[in-house]
Amino acid sequence: MRALLGVGLPGYRPVDTDAWLNDHGDVLSLHFFDLPPDLPAALDDGPVLRHGLTYFTARAGGGLIEASVKRLGELPALRQILELPLPGQPSGQAFIGSFTVPRATCSTVVKIQAAERGMTGMREAVVLAKLGPESYFRPHPYDPEVQGGLPFHAADHAQWDAEFPDHPLTRVRRTLDVLAEAVTVDPAFTALPPFAGPGAARG
Repeated sequence: MRALLGVGLPGYRPVDTDAWLNDHGDVLSLHFFDLPPDLPAALDDGPVLRHGLTYFTARAGGGLIEASVKRLGELPALRQILELPLPGQPSGQAFIGSFTVPRATCSTVVKIQAAERGMTGMREAVVLAKLGPESYFRPHPYDPEVQGGLPFHAADHAQWDAEFPDHPLTRVRRTLDVLAEAVTVDPAFTALPPFAGPGAARG
């Protein structure tokens, strides 16, 4: 089922069914899951939702940078940005941004993935030098007690994007902003019963 329409964006060329690539090597992809969403809470239960997402991302070895609920077409969607270590590399990270549109028995996800290439850590080093270590590393705002995964720090904040316009995190945010304006939801998908939380999805 093609639930989202208008996903292909300028600057991205198709490389597979529902997959696009740009000159940076960023991958834009569209996914449909024909099973109840595995979200930890309903979209209107913000604290529980963000707490659960933070825990799951840390357990996978990554870090949740931000999570919020936005409109995508006519429906509420979970907007996430997270970071993961590059597999098999001594340094560097991949940044993944997504919109998840859940319904009671299925969901659709549009995702953008951008990885660091060449010299890594420049954004972090510059921000650390400006703020100092006391202000750089911070408890995670969604779960201050979370253990494991990547540390939460100030360099991932959107306020630094203008200073690092070609950084993969900046590119991910920029693409999510464009997607929010460009993507519409298929009326047949919109008409499906809404997602009311994991317990309700299981009946």
